[in-house]
Amino acid sequence: MTDTTASTDVWDLIIIGGGTAGLSTAIFASARSSRVLLLDTAEALGGTLWVANGQLSAAGTRLQKERGIEDSPQDHFDDIMRLSRGTGNEELVRLAVWNAADTFDWLMDQGFDVDPACPVDGVGHEPYSRARYYWGLQGGASVRKVLVGAVEKALSEGRLQVRLQHRATRLLTDDTGAVIGVEATDARGTVHCFRSLNTVLACGGYTANPEMYAALNGRPLYTNLPYRHSQGDGYTLGQSVGGVLRGQENFFCNFGFLLDGEQPKPGMVGRLNTYPQKRLPWEIYVNVHGNRFVREDMESVDARENALLEQPDQRYWAIFDQTILETAPPLVAGFDSEGFAALFEQGRPFFYKADTLEELAQKAGVGAEGLLSAVRGYNFGVASGNDFFGRRHLPAPIANGPFYAIRVQGAAVSSAVGLSVDNKLRVIRADGQPVSGLWAAGEIIGASQTMGRAVCGGMMATPALTFGRLLGQKLIALGDPQ
Repeated sequence: MTDTTASTDVWDLIIIGGGTAGLSTAIFASARSSRVLLLDTAEALGGTLWVANGQLSAAGTRLQKERGIEDSPQDHFDDIMRLSRGTGNEELVRLAVWNAADTFDWLMDQGFDVDPACPVDGVGHEPYSRARYYWGLQGGASVRKVLVGAVEKALSEGRLQVRLQHRATRLLTDDTGAVIGVEATDARGTVHCFRSLNTVLACGGYTANPEMYAALNGRPLYTNLPYRHSQGDGYTLGQSVGGVLRGQENFFCNFGFLLDGEQPKPGMVGRLNTYPQKRLPWEIYVNVHGNRFVREDMESVDARENALLEQPDQRYWAIFDQTILETAPPLVAGFDSEGFAALFEQGRPFFYKADTLEELAQKAGVGAEGLLSAVRGYNFGVASGNDFFGRRHLPAPIANGPFYAIRVQGAAVSSAVGLSVDNKLRVIRADGQPVSGLWAAGEIIGASQTMGRAVCGGMMATPALTFGRLLGQKLIALGDPQ
């Protein structure tokens, strides 16, 4: 069934997606026009902020100045390009970081509950040269609370309309190819046509769509951690009117999850504490061939993640023995020694125990010859102080059975590939010309555009907020933004 009653209405702006970028766009656009419509597939607003940590980064904020921290957008830009080894999109990184402080200050003005420990230079990723990294006391929920609260205020004042459980299925175009509206299907299957002067795609990435994930990344989707509505709808919509994708070369994964089963899309048992700054490693890491591939006490998160990228299936096994099990701090974050040891007795997938290394290799599915060689080499390093990989922390050999292995899976929880946009956030075609009437912001433009082939702290949520703010202000303020 098709509802044609809405087809005569013309909105100043239609925003597809109620996540970080979409909410920000709606907030600032609705301050300038009451003809703003927000569509979202989900039952509630918030997008990836329901599952993300909501980490932010901005240089030159009031909070930094209050704490005597000297920083500038240029320093932030230089750090991003250094950390990404020049793989970030310079135009978009500049647009993000030169406007980030205003975004963060606005968030603080709205009651954002920043953690008192912030800002810091880095946690879990490569550190910045300055303390410009922030998060709320409730993680992503802290950002979501501010944004949803502002949207609800706009709704109550009649400045904004929101249609939840409306999945955008088609972009409407005129004879010139300009986007003039959106077709959406609601939860009952009714099709609605909404006309607009401007349309923003802010409907997130593709990391919950196994088929699209594999097609764009060339690797399987190993985890169900991403937001379940990240199905890549905006990619299909954008390409249908001439938009093109970019960023395939910048696929990147973290240093691994402990999954609770095989595909499709398993959940998580937890994460290994692989940060030498928090827990020095007692184990060795081997790939499917049984070979070590990285210095386990390498301080650089980025170096370890890049080493894992080169391993088959982005997968490795942590190998240790009974002495290490009993002596070392627990390897799995959040478990005490007793709870950690119990994981091997519960029949959990990917936790292996055997009396010999040969039997362990067979159970874990790694090369026995390689594993035996790796352990011999490591034990030589412990005895001589000269580890073949240059490892410095050599507390004990792996020699006292039974022996243990934990399989760890590297995975990406953000979308490296995205729709191409220019420095005005207009969706562009293969010839570099913009698709008239269509813009994009948030994860849909590709996480790799603002982070490159790396993980740069806060450079997903902050650009999404910032680009949404800029679009909300400029599209309505200019009337005809072309």
